[in-house]
Formats: sequence, C-alpha cells, structure tokens
Amino acid sequence: MGHVFNFQEALASEQWFQKPQNRSVFELEAQLMRDLLKPMRGESVLDVGCGIGACLQAFLDMGLQVTGLDPSTYMLDVAIKNLGNRVDLYRGYAEDLPFDDNSFTYACLFTTLEFVEDPQKALEEAFRVAKDRVFIGVLNRYAIKGIQRRVKGMFSPTIYNHAQFFSVWELKGIIRGILGSVPISWRTVCQLPSPGGQFVHSFEQNRIIQRCPFGAFAGMVISLIPRFRTRPLAMRYQTKHTTGTATG
Repeated sequence: MGHVFNFQEALASEQWFQKPQNRSVFELEAQLMRDLLKPMRGESVLDVGCGIGACLQAFLDMGLQVTGLDPSTYMLDVAIKNLGNRVDLYRGYAEDLPFDDNSFTYACLFTTLEFVEDPQKALEEAFRVAKDRVFIGVLNRYAIKGIQRRVKGMFSPTIYNHAQFFSVWELKGIIRGILGSVPISWRTVCQLPSPGGQFVHSFEQNRIIQRCPFGAFAGMVISLIPRFRTRPLAMRYQTKHTTGTATG
C-alpha cells in the first residue's frame, strides 16, 4: 500500500507550499515538467499521487483536462479546497488505477514513486492508462539534498523516512525493463541549495546545466510506443466437391 499521508502530513504539505522559497523550488520543478512533457492544450492528463493539488493547478494553467488520484483523503480534502470542481478527483492507489487503457493523453507521477509500495507496478499502470507520454519526477538519490534528507531521517522522524529515492539510471533501468527500448528524455533542476536570485534562476534554466544527473529533482518523460496484441483466428471454410474429372 505504501505510505498514505495522514492529517498532520497533509497540513504540513500545505504549509510547505505557502513559504515563498519553497514555491520557488516548485516553480523550477514545474517548469521542467512543462518543458519535457510539452502538453497540448485541451488534452487530458492524470496526476497520480496528486497530493494537495500543486501539479493539478499547474496542469490547469496549461489548459489541460485534469484528473487527480491520491490514496489520502486528507490530501484530497486540501486539493478540493484549493481547486473546487475544476478537476476530477479520485481516491485510489498508483498500483491499481481505476481507469481503462489509454484513458488519458498524459500521465504524471510527481514525487509519487518515493511513497508507493511497488514502483514498478505503479509505472506499469501509468503506462497502461496513458496513450502519449508519461512524466516522472523524483527526488534524486545522488543529489546532495537527497543525501541530506536521508541522513536527517537517521536522527529525527521526517516524511522522508517513508520514502525510497531513485537516480536517473535506476529509473531508466526500470522503464526499459517494462517497455523495452522507448524514447526517454530527462533533465534535473535545483543544482544549487538556494533557488533565489536572478543568477540562480538563469543558471537553473540552462539546458546544459540541467543535463547534470545530480540535481535535487530529476524529471523524465517517456514517449509511449503503441503495442498491439494479436492472436490467430480460425476461419471456417467449406470445401467444394466436384463431380467432373480433373484436367491437367
């Protein structure tokens, strides 16, 4: 089942987003998501593990038809409070999405894999319900910030005690194991500890810098290749009986 956020954790998530420096961090991450996913206005997206709805709002700003899913009723309560009826919200788990195949143009897992029980199954489900591209955003295992989070969890209880971290290489290995050789694009942001200042903003937006695999947030887009399942069909055929003599 993974970790389901309780009331206090949902409240802490909402308070985190209200701080200006944290909003700046999220904007960097959301911009990376926009740059990689390149969604078309009017298309549909499923945000798996939508939490309090930060990405839902970002998708609305892109002009998309938005659906969110999360296992925590407390997180969904905050999302409803912030977004009202502008999005469709469901309670459910990433490993068992209640949607048909190819139900959405895009799917998104934004800091979701860290808290699911079975990351591979969660990815399989995202690939199943999406028909074009899937965005995955994770807290980078090998970033300095990621190491700090794990060390802090050794000495005091934090939400990251419930998380498992991934690297760019690990993600690519899991994806290739599921889909085979599909097109994958990735970049990272939050290379520096402080997100403020014009210089830092320009530095973080540099495409060459974003190719560094050690940024605190890693974003990846997978372009899905249609697959078709075939099975042999038995054809009924009745032979014609002839009475004449065969020639030749």
